[in-house]
Amino acid sequence: MIKVLLVDDHELVRTGVEALLNAVDSIEVVDVCSTGEEALELLEKHDPDIIMLDINMPGIGGVETCRRILQSNPEAKVIVLSVCNNGPVPQRLLKMGAMGFISKGSPVDEMVNAIHTVMSGQRYLCSEVANNLAFQGLQDEGSSPFGKLSQRESQVVNLILQGKSIQEMSDILVISDKTVNTYRYRLYEKLKVKNDVELTRLAVKFNLLENSVSGY
Repeated sequence: MIKVLLVDDHELVRTGVEALLNAVDSIEVVDVCSTGEEALELLEKHDPDIIMLDINMPGIGGVETCRRILQSNPEAKVIVLSVCNNGPVPQRLLKMGAMGFISKGSPVDEMVNAIHTVMSGQRYLCSEVANNLAFQGLQDEGSSPFGKLSQRESQVVNLILQGKSIQEMSDILVISDKTVNTYRYRLYEKLKVKNDVELTRLAVKFNLLENSVSGY
């Protein structure tokens, strides 16, 4: 039995995917949660075989959650489940060590296939992501200015786009207010923007902003 931990902040998605996967004889969803912080705690409790991880979540977000999971256990098998299938985010996560990337619009058969493929030690990409990567290449992050940012700068961008205050960013990232501002001004310079409004416009242009953005 393949043990799966499902991490997604949308209750409807969690409920639907959990029910679909639990109907498969070879798969058991051992737990579900809505934030990266919860996921990190549940990893120790359940030791799942597969972590199915959304990108767009409140708090530390999906990218930082993936980084922390793989930092603590490089052998962990993470499958990203997202609507964000282009731009620098898939490339960043795959380079980080995620083993799979599938769209939330994927049929259940593809989800099951992805889980079995990753469980066998192979990577799995849904066709949309694979096609995007074929055109862009894993080294083509330079096509988006956000690809120039460091991991920490990307986290600050994510939190700015969530509307977090300096104090909230400081608390989430466990760094000082002064350090948050240092990263903020540095990323402004790299992205050639002057304020949060211009940053948001740029994020929209490069498909980093959906109804709400988190996890970049």
